[in-house]
Amino acid sequence: MSATLCHPKVVIRHLEIKFSSVQETVMAAPMPSEHSCFFALALCVSFLKCLLINAYHSTDFEVHRNWLALTHSLPVSQWYYEATSEWTLDYPPLFAWFEYGLSHIARFFDKEMLVIQNLNYASPATVLFQRLSVIAADMVLVYAVKECCKCLREDKGKDLLGKPSFILTVLVLWNFGLLIVDHIHFQYNGFLFGVLLLSIARHFQNRHLEGAFLFSILLNLKHIYLYIAPAYGIFLLRCFCFTQNNADGSLQWRGFSLLRLVALGTIVLTTFAVSFGPFIALGQLPQVLSRLFPFKRGLCHAYWAPNFWALYNVADKAFSILGVKLKLLDMNKLPKASMTGGLVQEFQHSVLPSVSPLATLACTLLSVLPALLRIWHRPDGARGFLRCLVICALGSFMFGWHVHEKAILMVILPLR
Repeated sequence: MSATLCHPKVVIRHLEIKFSSVQETVMAAPMPSEHSCFFALALCVSFLKCLLINAYHSTDFEVHRNWLALTHSLPVSQWYYEATSEWTLDYPPLFAWFEYGLSHIARFFDKEMLVIQNLNYASPATVLFQRLSVIAADMVLVYAVKECCKCLREDKGKDLLGKPSFILTVLVLWNFGLLIVDHIHFQYNGFLFGVLLLSIARHFQNRHLEGAFLFSILLNLKHIYLYIAPAYGIFLLRCFCFTQNNADGSLQWRGFSLLRLVALGTIVLTTFAVSFGPFIALGQLPQVLSRLFPFKRGLCHAYWAPNFWALYNVADKAFSILGVKLKLLDMNKLPKASMTGGLVQEFQHSVLPSVSPLATLACTLLSVLPALLRIWHRPDGARGFLRCLVICALGSFMFGWHVHEKAILMVILPLR
C-alpha cells in the first residue's frame, strides 16, 4: 500500500490536486481595494524619496536654505532687500511665509542653517531637514491626486491595474521628473502641483469658488503659474459667471450673474491683499515685483528649455558662422553673446533681431488664443478647461521669457 502511495504518478496527481485547491483559494480571495492600493503606492514612493535624502543636490538647496535663514532672522521689511547671498528671495510672499514657518522647525535640527552668513551650509542635519520638508509637503500632492481620482469615470469591468484611477496615481505620484527635480535637484514642485491639481479637481466637482481660491493661493506661492492664469480667467468668467447657455451651447448674455463675479473677485483680491498687503503698506511693492520679474536674466535660462527660442538661438549662431565664412560679417564686430546665463545675463543676437520680453509675451498670447476662444464659445465644461490649461502651459513653455526646462512639468502633470 505504501509503495503504491509513493509511486511518482500518484505523487504528481496528489500535488496537482493540492495546487488546484490553492489556486481556487487565491482566485476566490478578494482583490486589494482601490483605497489600499492608492495608499500603498503613496507609501512606497515616500520610501523611495527617503532613499534619495543623501543624493546629489543642486544650488537650489542653498537657495532654500538661504530663504529659511533670511525669513527667520530678518524683519519682514528686509526680506526682499536682503542680498548677502546671490540667491535672493524671488518667490511671492506666501512662499516666503511658508519658508518662515519651516524655519521654526528647522531650528530644532541645526540652528546654524538659519544664519544668513553661513553660505553654502549643508550639515547632515540641514540636509535631513530640508529633504524631509519636501517629502512632508508632498502630502498635499497625495491628497490632490486622491481627489482627482474621484473625478474619473471608472469601468467596473476592468481589473485594478487597468483602472484610470490606478494609472493616474502611478503617472503623477511616481512621476520621474518630479522625483528628479524635487528630491535630487531640490525644490518644492510636488507641493505646488498638489495645490494646482486640487484646484482642478474642485472645478470638476463644480466647487468653482474653492478652485479659484486655491489657484489664487498658488499664484502667491509661485508666480510661474501665471502661465495658465488665462485658462482660469476665461473659464471662470464663462462657466461660473454666466449661468445659462443657448440651446446650441453658445453664450447667453442674459445669463450673466454680477453676484457671482463679485464673489469671485472678492476671493481673488482678498488672497492677493493678504499676500502683498504688508509690502504695499511698507511701500515695497516695486521692490517685490522687481524680484519676481527679473527680466534682465535674459531670454534663455542656463538650462535651456527645448522651445522655439532654443531653435532661434541656434539659427542665429549658424547664420553668424556662415556670415563670417562667406566674409559677409566681421567677427570682431559681432556681439560677444552668451546665451546660457542662469543668474543675470543679457545678450544681443548676432544676426537675427534680438528678442524682448514684450515680443515673447505677444508670441505666447497668440499661441494660446485659439484655445481661449474655444472655451469661451464652446466651453465643454471642466474637461474643456483642462485642455485649455494644458495648451496655455505648453504655449508659455514654447514662447515664454527665460523658461527653465523643468517648466514642462506644468504641461505633463495636468495632461495625465
